[in-house]
Amino acid sequence: MMQAIQPGMTRALRRSLFVGASGLAVALSLGIGAAAAQDAQPQEDATEIDEIVVTGFRASLSAGLDAKRRETGVVDVIVAEDIADFPDLNLAESIQRIPGVAIDRDAGEGRSITVRGLGADFTRTRINGMEAQATTGATDSSGGANRGRGFDFNVFASELFNSITVRKTAAAETEEGSLGATVDLQAVRPFDYDGFTAAASAQVGYNDLSEKYNPRVAFLLSDQFGSNDEFGALVSLAYSERSLLEEGFSSVRWAPAAPPGSTNSGGFCAPGSGSCSGVTRPANTPANVAAYNTANQANVFIPRLPRYGRLTHEQERLGITGSFQYRPTTATLVSLDILYSKLDATRQEDFLEALSFSRNAGAGGQPQIGVREAVVENNMLVYGVFDNVDIRSESRFDVLSTEYTQISLSAEHDFADNFRGRFYYGQAESNFDNPIQTTVTLDRQNTQGYSYDFRGNMNAPVIDYGFDVTDPAAWAWRGVNLGNTVAALPRSEIRLRPNSVDTLFTSWQGDLEYDFSEFVTIKGGVNFKTYDSDSFEARRAVETDVPALPAGTTVADISTMLTGFGSGLAPNGVDTSWLRPDLDAIADLFNIYCNCDTGVPGGDYRLTSITNGNARNGNRRIYEEDLAVYAQADFNTELFAMPLRGNFGVRHVRTSLEATGYSSTGGGTKVTGFHEYDDTLPSLNLVLQPTEDLYLRFGAAKVMARPQIGNTLAGTNYLVPTTSLSTGPNFTATIGNVGLEPFRADTLDFSVEWYFAKESLLSFAWFYKDIDTYIQILRQDLPYAALTALNPSAFAPAFCPGGAGNCDATTIFQLTSAVNTKGGPLKGFEISYQQPFRFLPGLLSNTGVQLNYTHVESEIDYCDTRVNNFCTVTVSNDLINLSPESWNATLYYEDDKFSARVSAAYRDQYLQNVPGRNGNDLEGKAETFNLDASASYQVTDQVELTFEALNLTDEENHQWVGTDDRQSTSVYHHTGRQYYVGARYRF
Repeated sequence: MMQAIQPGMTRALRRSLFVGASGLAVALSLGIGAAAAQDAQPQEDATEIDEIVVTGFRASLSAGLDAKRRETGVVDVIVAEDIADFPDLNLAESIQRIPGVAIDRDAGEGRSITVRGLGADFTRTRINGMEAQATTGATDSSGGANRGRGFDFNVFASELFNSITVRKTAAAETEEGSLGATVDLQAVRPFDYDGFTAAASAQVGYNDLSEKYNPRVAFLLSDQFGSNDEFGALVSLAYSERSLLEEGFSSVRWAPAAPPGSTNSGGFCAPGSGSCSGVTRPANTPANVAAYNTANQANVFIPRLPRYGRLTHEQERLGITGSFQYRPTTATLVSLDILYSKLDATRQEDFLEALSFSRNAGAGGQPQIGVREAVVENNMLVYGVFDNVDIRSESRFDVLSTEYTQISLSAEHDFADNFRGRFYYGQAESNFDNPIQTTVTLDRQNTQGYSYDFRGNMNAPVIDYGFDVTDPAAWAWRGVNLGNTVAALPRSEIRLRPNSVDTLFTSWQGDLEYDFSEFVTIKGGVNFKTYDSDSFEARRAVETDVPALPAGTTVADISTMLTGFGSGLAPNGVDTSWLRPDLDAIADLFNIYCNCDTGVPGGDYRLTSITNGNARNGNRRIYEEDLAVYAQADFNTELFAMPLRGNFGVRHVRTSLEATGYSSTGGGTKVTGFHEYDDTLPSLNLVLQPTEDLYLRFGAAKVMARPQIGNTLAGTNYLVPTTSLSTGPNFTATIGNVGLEPFRADTLDFSVEWYFAKESLLSFAWFYKDIDTYIQILRQDLPYAALTALNPSAFAPAFCPGGAGNCDATTIFQLTSAVNTKGGPLKGFEISYQQPFRFLPGLLSNTGVQLNYTHVESEIDYCDTRVNNFCTVTVSNDLINLSPESWNATLYYEDDKFSARVSAAYRDQYLQNVPGRNGNDLEGKAETFNLDASASYQVTDQVELTFEALNLTDEENHQWVGTDDRQSTSVYHHTGRQYYVGARYRF
């Protein structure tokens, strides 16, 4: 069944394959359930957790089931014994095997997760028991640097952890802050092993697109000391390198060809006499008139920046853990855990693009373009031949670094047989730094005969630039000596945009637990934590001010050739080589990193932050204090002779927030806002066992998730009460909102779990979340006069015209702001099946399967139009990041020597922005299907050979904008297949 899956199959076929496989598996389980009853596991004591020993993939699955049975809530667990023994090389990709979990990738590697349709901002992640946030940088299309509350799993090597627990239901004792799930990552500790333990692994990786080899190594050493082994110490280390290419097409969204109500930002040059923004109009011929009338319509969308590009990623990841435990008596345990991770990366982005389609008249953009030929399909200009198109070769280089440090101390003590306590303190710091983010461009103005054609493939159009893109003489370095006239635009650019995000969590917690009777345990505790997020950004004052080339220097001296582009993706007719800026040569020639004014025209490279209107929005600080108390009762009894256990309790939390930033209007005013809110969160969890191997679970709770901090994709801060204004080339405005209320929801969960045979499970889970407080990004096209009426001080009439007189009271601006809306219901179900096929003959008895399927529905009311702070028009659609369907399937073989498995993961398409930008209703991401495989061979008791094959389908990152009926491609990139060969050694 797995061999029939192909990367190009349709959604319906993929779904039918999975349904067929799961149906066969369920039939097998039902047919052998009675015969296998003697293999069923005995009932575990609900309050006692035995040591889990894992020696292989099948045992890992079994240990996960054992942990799941013991829990009171709805929980899924992944465990591993040895270093480098997780089922996947990436934590996010391991978690996606859990029912209800889907992941999002950046540069081909899992970065963030969605649980039951709720994205990273709704999911809390704890490391070694405390909430944490890890921040990385990403491509702009993948959200850029993480400035929100989400957790980036690609910061950490999977070798550093030995268990992942996903808690899908709430309990009073579990920290608040999640609508979706709480994910617990636990690093290995010395008392997890019996005496001295040492393990090591080494692998060599190969990517078939970049054709590069990279190392990956890991090491663990653990021992216990003292007369009674009361001391334990463990250290582990993981190091890896990663080199890959990311190639494909992107358009940076689509926009109306002739935006309504705008006189200067869109529309093509009409045939006739005279000029359009400084260029001669097309001849008034029937063909030109017909092409213009076809293309220049408000309901016709065009690609804003059609381009092909290559991204070159280089990455080094180092992870170190240290764990020290002291157990002077059986009643006391003290643990000190230290975790350090360092992710260093560089990324170079090279694009060959037509920039006129995204620019207004003042920037020499679309109003200059003449249309010779045009074809419209489904409201998209899918083919055109154009004149007066400005072409750009753009190179961007980023240096990226994330450093994560966490120290946590816990002490557990039994004061008596029925009274115990626990104290915890932890501090986690994530420092993301992007010290170099440099973009340099070469330009060619007013190219004749440029064409693009999407008719053969909407994801990979044929683009003809109308000239030899490899010829240095065809390109220009356009410096300030050309003057600031329309005829001289666009000028080349040197963008310098260093930025950083520092996040610090501190947490104190004390818990007491009292066995009131044999059947009831009372728990209570207090938790105080702080969250401090500080974001920084700086830029050059005028990025289009660049020096002229010195005498004797030509474009050939400051450029290099990109070659070999488009393997396996670009169609015939697309340029596979083009000239690109040589960033190193330009940096040396103009001394662009001096942070100074070199004294030559265009040579001012001073970086400014809060005094720079374009950088102010990236400078902000969020400080939050959360104080929570809880009380909970755990019970274990019977109902009609059936074991019944559970817990009920209540948690109360007060959140105090201070948000500071700088408005881009009014000369960079510092703005600080405060907000405080309380939440009382009751919860109930029940587990009933009608038979020894049948579990019925029920959960009900009120939950909350705190507001997002920022949205890089939307280009705005949620919580910081600042304003910004851009008066060209694009006319935009933003307003922050410190008074946002958190997401709040009432949740219900019900599940049936049948452990019908040893290491086997067949389960069904139903969940419902009534989201009664939601936060959305609202975009409105408003005349500047309406902005002034909305906020007179932030959008004073004097700010428009903006110096050059390029706007007035009637100019249309797109206003972006975060607002609370009423939300809506979310519901769904999960089906999970897991079983080793011992009943099959011969070698087939060593096979087994793990399957799960998730279906989620939501109906969120989004505000589309807001007047005087009241929503007058709403639209209903799915929750952002929610995939209606997802499934995972793993088929494995394992005997005493050899182990192999193949795993498939499917995620349905999902929305990224509602409403979308540039007049689009929606922005989304297409469905994905990933196929991985791995194998190992046990040479001796100590030595094991390993093989991993990841992303065998070479799945594309495919993003789109438009409507349900019109999905215009905005990103279509692939990263190639990844292979690893290596060995593990255990002492």
